[in-house]
Amino acid sequence: MLGYYASQLNTVEINNTFYRVPKPHVLESWVEQVPDGFRFVVTATPRITHIKRLKEAAEETEYFLGIAAHFEATLGAILFQLPPFLRGDVDRLRAFVDTLPDGTRGAFEFRHDSWYVDEVFDTLRERNPALCFAHDEENTDEDVARRFVSTADWGKLRLRAKGYSDEELKGWSPSVDEQGWKESYIFFNHEDDGAGPALAARFNALAE
Repeated sequence: MLGYYASQLNTVEINNTFYRVPKPHVLESWVEQVPDGFRFVVTATPRITHIKRLKEAAEETEYFLGIAAHFEATLGAILFQLPPFLRGDVDRLRAFVDTLPDGTRGAFEFRHDSWYVDEVFDTLRERNPALCFAHDEENTDEDVARRFVSTADWGKLRLRAKGYSDEELKGWSPSVDEQGWKESYIFFNHEDDGAGPALAARFNALAE
């Protein structure tokens, strides 16, 4: 199934790494099934984001990055998805980002509104991690304007609403272009009916 998927799209978001860190041989088997240029985006373990909450998580981070290294050139990015109860803390974020090895492509998804302030954005811009915006049905136009912010020369966007019309998909293309990213990772909700890949393919077709 992965081989077919990789023949249609050029990236996949792996969420099961959040629930259980796969063995290296599993990741290596995935890599063997995809063509050159394909990229995996993986979600960091909750030991980093939910238990340690980015604080004093060097050991857990080193372990997870060591596992993720088995993706080799196919590793696109690592998503650090923070819990909704964790309020903005610039010092905590800065200390964690400073522990990431050079070249680590980390994306941060903040689920508490207090993170969406200039000081957080500037902290990310200093080291080039991306601010991952997750859009859903509850987001207003004001939310999008405040939260869909570029902090790196690459970006990650999660379109999590249950469905998007062609007009809605077309509306996202100029917003993405305005970010000025060299590379972008855009994913759709795929947890329920499996519609995500079809929406991604449609988004690509409309953007051409």
